[in-house]
Formats: sequence, C-alpha cells, structure tokens
Amino acid sequence: MLRLRIGTAAAALLLSGAGYAAPATLSADASSFGAREAAGQVALSPSGNKVVMLIAGPGKSTLAKVFDLQTGAATTAVSSNANPETLHWCQFASDSQLVCQYGGNVRADGDILSFSRLITVGIDGKGLKMLGQTTSFYDAGIRQFDGKILDWLADGTGAVLMERAYVPEAGKVGTHITRTKEGLGVDRIDLATMKVTSVESPRPRVSSYMTDGRGQVRIRTIHNATDNGTLTGTTDYAYRRAGSSEWVPLGRYDTRDGSGLVPLGIEAESNSVFVLKKLDGRDALYRVSLDGTLATTLIAKNASVDIDGITRIGRGQRVIGYTYADDRRRTVYFDPEFQNLSAMLGKALPNLPIIDFAGASADGSKLLVFAGSDTVPGTYYWLDRKTKEMSELAPVRPPLGQKALSPVKAIHFAARDGVSIPAYLTLPAGSSGKNLPAVVLPHGGPSSRDEWGFDWLAQFLAARGYAVIQPNYRGSAGYGDEFLNENGFRNWQTSISDVGDAARHLVKEGIADNARLAIVGWSYGGYAALQTAAIEPDLFKSVVAIAPVTDLALLKQQAEGFTNSELVKGFVGSGANVRNGSPLRNAAAIKAPVLLVHGDLDANVGIDHSVKMESALTAGGKTATLLRYKGLDHQLEDSVARTEMLTRIGELLERTIGH
Repeated sequence: MLRLRIGTAAAALLLSGAGYAAPATLSADASSFGAREAAGQVALSPSGNKVVMLIAGPGKSTLAKVFDLQTGAATTAVSSNANPETLHWCQFASDSQLVCQYGGNVRADGDILSFSRLITVGIDGKGLKMLGQTTSFYDAGIRQFDGKILDWLADGTGAVLMERAYVPEAGKVGTHITRTKEGLGVDRIDLATMKVTSVESPRPRVSSYMTDGRGQVRIRTIHNATDNGTLTGTTDYAYRRAGSSEWVPLGRYDTRDGSGLVPLGIEAESNSVFVLKKLDGRDALYRVSLDGTLATTLIAKNASVDIDGITRIGRGQRVIGYTYADDRRRTVYFDPEFQNLSAMLGKALPNLPIIDFAGASADGSKLLVFAGSDTVPGTYYWLDRKTKEMSELAPVRPPLGQKALSPVKAIHFAARDGVSIPAYLTLPAGSSGKNLPAVVLPHGGPSSRDEWGFDWLAQFLAARGYAVIQPNYRGSAGYGDEFLNENGFRNWQTSISDVGDAARHLVKEGIADNARLAIVGWSYGGYAALQTAAIEPDLFKSVVAIAPVTDLALLKQQAEGFTNSELVKGFVGSGANVRNGSPLRNAAAIKAPVLLVHGDLDANVGIDHSVKMESALTAGGKTATLLRYKGLDHQLEDSVARTEMLTRIGELLERTIGH
C-alpha cells in the first residue's frame, strides 16, 4: 500500500497555498486565475534524485530550476524573459547535464515566423552550448527549427540522438570551405565533449525520424510536396528491418480525409510499431510488425470515440498502454505492473482521478507522478517504488490551493436536428444551479475538443457566478469521422448551430436566465462566438473573442507563401461559404458589445483579424474594444496580460448579464 508523505521531497518545492483564501473580488479572482502555472514541464533525472521544472517568473518570464530531492538544494540552470525567446522544456541528459528547448515568434519580411532552438547546459547553469547547426551569414535559407531529441541514450554517457536540420551556404566567395549538407539528418552528440557522430546523413525531403528507444533509427517520414515546396497533404512512412540499412515502405497517410496510418511509437521488444488507422469511421490502434511482413494486429478500438495515443515511460520510452477520451480521459495499461500501480495511486489519492506517470528514473525505481481533477489544478509527486512512499513536490497553481472550485459534469444535449452533442457543465460552487447568468465557452481548433478536468478560464467564469457550458460541437475531434462533419469552417453552419443550441439547452433546463446569456471563445472558439452573434444577434448580451478568426478569406490569404497554403485553402473552402461564414463580413448583424483580445505576435491567427473586426464594428456604430498585447503570441502566456484580460471580461459580463 502506498504511503503518502506531503512535503518530504525537498520539503515541497513550491508553496502549496495553504491558508490562502481568495477574496471574491473581481481583481482577486482575475489575479488568481490569470497567473501562469507556477510549475510545469517537470522532469526526473536518471538517478531519480533530482527534478527540473519550469517556474513562472513575473509577467511572461520563466526559470528552469533544478532541485536536489535529497538535500533540498536548488539552482537556476537557465532563464528567459520571453522577448521573444521563452523556455519550452528542459530534460536531464544525465544527473549533471540538461537539454532545453527555447523558442518564440519573430517578424520576418512582414510575416510572423515561429522558431525553436536546442541547448545543453549544466544543472549549475554553466557551459551553455547550442546543439543545432551553427548559423552562418551565408545560410541559403531560414532555419526555423534546428531539430529535436529522438533518443535519450541510456548508456550513462550523457549522449543523445538528435534529429538535426542542415542548411547549406550560398554566395560565399573567396573560399572553398562552403557547407553543402542540406535537409534533416540524425547525429549522436556526446554532451560532455560535444563530439558529433553522423548516424543518418541529411536528406532534403525527409521530414522526421523515429527510433526504437534504444538508439536505432527505424522509421522516417516524408511530407510530400510539389516542386515548389507546397505540401500535398499526403505523408509517406518508411521503415528498416532490424540490422538493415534499406528503407522499406510502411504506409501513407492523407490528412485531407484521414485515410492511411500514423505511426505513434516503436516497441523494440516486439520489433513492431503502434499505429492509428481508421476502423468503422474511428481511429483504432494497431501493432504492425517491422520484420518485413507488415503483419498487422488490432490492439484497441472504441465504438464511440477515437483511440488517440499511447502511453510511454522511461528513457527507453517503453509502451505501457493506450489512451482515449469519452466523458473523461482514460488510460488502458498493457503492463500489469503499471495497471496495479495506477489502481494503488487511485486509492492513495481518491479525489485526484487524473493520474499520469510523467517520468521515471533510469532503473524505473522512482517515478514522477502528476495527479489532478476538475477542481484541483494538479500536483506533482515523487514516488519511490521500493519503499512505496510518495512525496508531494509542487502544486501547479498555488494561488488556487484553498479556493473552492466548481465541479465539472459531463452532459449531452439535443441539437436542433436531434443529434446528441456532448458537453461539460460547470456551475458556480454553492449555487442553486437555477436561473443563473450563463456563458457558452466553445473550444478552439476547430478539430480539437474539450475534456473533463481543470480549465482555468471556465473556473474563473464559474467563480464569478456564471454557469458555463463547453459544447463539443460537430467539427470537434475524437468522436469519429461522421461527427467531425468535414470541419468547423467548411461546415460552419452545423458547428455554429450546435454552439447556439448549447445556450438554449441551459435555458430549457432552467439553469440559465434567457436574458442573461454571453459567449466567450478563444481561437476558433472566438470565431464561433462572433459568428454565432452574427447569425443569432438576439441570443447573447455580450461577446468575448480571444485571438479569433474573423475572415475566412483573410485566413487563406495569410497562409500564402507558406508550405501549407493549399491545405489551408482546402480546409477553409471557397465560394459563398467563405463570405457567409466570416464574422467580419457580417459585422453589421451583431448587436451585442464585443471585447476582442489578441497578441501582435500571433503566428496562428494574425492580429489583423481582430483589428479589422474592431474597425468594422465601430464603423457601424457597434460597441467594440480591442485589447492588443505587444510581443505575445496565440496563447497570451503572460500573467499580467491574462489578469488584465480576465478583469476586462469580468467587467463586461457584469455590465451585460450581471454577477
């Protein structure tokens, strides 16, 4: 039986928030819920005695801190101020050496481009070195991404296998020393000496590689493109038999209709790869032999939802189970040891049903565990499997530690055509659940979905006294091809009608007051908020659109010159559907006041969408405000900005639907 010891591993690395009781003022709630996650991207060292985690600093700054779980000593290995570089993650290559990735968005020739770089640094912050190819003044192209780590080699030397992007030089005169390698290769890098050994020579057409977790490159990916570099939407996969250097076709995937297979991970023990491919209109999990026969075995299917992934553990990335999400996320373990351990953790943490194995020591004796729920943002724990003792490391959101959050309930409601739509309902803690002001909160994507668990935006709204419904409208991913319904742009009419029907469901059930409805959305959710307000102008009393798409023609235009331009055009569609489905083109129909929020370094949805929308609304005599955040991207990862945004949302809702 597990024994839970709170705070004994390094005396709990971050304050748990004990004794904190957030006042129910708007400013206090905005500050508490708007604060970025205090601890994230936590990783365990090979010995299991150290952890590294990204700690949120002031505003949008981030620190990578290393904690010794035996002594309690802490060091800052590296930090970033997010102007524009921000830390994405850090992992241990050895107990004394880290590999970290940083990146951001920058403006280049009028476009906003994303970039990332890999570095290695000692846990003491010394000896920082770049892992990608060194940039040259004569580089013939832009190196947005310098590569990724394929394998954390378990030989104890602190070496890694890195997928590396090579850019040739051009226009270099007066020397015969010119770099000619081009494309994606694989190198073994000894982090102690920085000795680089080529494993796979760079090839221009290769898009990615996959290893077996034991240092052997077994699968390569090619995203097919036309002669001018425009992606076609098909991807070809090839593999190698054990001990062979010859590439053999594995299969093809077509992103336009979801046909074919997608490799998820190689299982070295069985010399096979786990793949997703369609079965009866839903993604199912198969195991495909890599011995030359391509013998295929069905591993898992679900009659209601897609199988969506596999679960792996340890430095060799052993596959221990698979995942899917129906009313909540589920993990089915192949490995009986982890199945039993998961059951034991469920008993030790009965109020935290979301349990993930987030890392393991090299020998597997120590584990990093994440546990959370709908009303608990989550906490990281350190588990010693030999002693069966578990210690709390760090809560994800300390300011919410003692705040009463609102339970989330999985529901279904009937759309106007009778189709059952899954959704999540969050009612204010302690409320009667009747005749409340209410907010519809559609998710982004559109090919995404909401899941049961903690959602900081939904919880903020519930804390302010609003019933919140999050509909997984048709166009949401995870429910199979028929429910995907092409997508939320090409068939926006169905998606948007489902969003409106979510509000009507709350009224029908007596949960919401018909005169006090609002809608808040982010990304596609922002598009859905604006488009619903244009199609049904009397339904909502206020609209909040964060980083929204507002014009489908502009969305296609902003993709021009990028490799995915044709795919975006196909995804969005054409003809009258583009005009009729664009809130910007229908701004005159919107009656409710609108709050727009956008970062000016958003590479997903350009800020022009919000700028043009505000202009169209105000020119037509409508009430519209744009919160514009300099230097922020699509996620608005800045505690100050998020606090201000939540404050302004709260003020708008109080004015329009009460509190």
